[in-house]
Amino acid sequence: MHFYPNERIALFVDGANLYAAAKSLSFDIDYKRLLAMFRTKGQLVRALYYTALAEDQEYSSIRPLIDWLDYNGYTMVTKPTKEFVDATGRKKIKGNMDIELAVDAMQLADHLDHLVLFSGDGDFRSLVEALQFKGKRVSVVSTLTTNPPMVADELRRQADQFIDLVNLQDEIGRDPADRAHREQRRRSEPEPLDEFELGDLIET
Repeated sequence: MHFYPNERIALFVDGANLYAAAKSLSFDIDYKRLLAMFRTKGQLVRALYYTALAEDQEYSSIRPLIDWLDYNGYTMVTKPTKEFVDATGRKKIKGNMDIELAVDAMQLADHLDHLVLFSGDGDFRSLVEALQFKGKRVSVVSTLTTNPPMVADELRRQADQFIDLVNLQDEIGRDPADRAHREQRRRSEPEPLDEFELGDLIET
């Protein structure tokens, strides 16, 4: 993982994609540690987190995470999910934030030297190429160690640098003992505190 100390850096986190990658590797991300780590790599200008929210629900299990991130150094970019029925008659939730992320990255690019994209979505290959034409370095964070890999081959090849999430586990992973403590605490509470599930959220 190579960064220059004088680089202006921004993080662009595709929330659903990063969550799925971390879950496939069986570890929880400590977002406070993640931010602290990249602050040591250069001049961290912005950390943006993108996710869709089901706003019609009285309680969203991802809301505690969103609120925590919003108060702890992340810029939150959200929009309501859309519900639809697929060909098999199953109810699905659509929540794609690709356009919002791409627009923000292009608008901020002139104030940055290095953009770090937390996503394996191949749709971002064109964005990475466009940023490189503007003279920017782009790193992609996802994982190749799952079967199948969570990162699209064309995105990995386009990036200036690919960082496998599994290699960051010791630096940004949450302590398993902390998770056990939260699980025990959650069982005694009527609602979850800071766990969230995105199993019903799909990217289309």
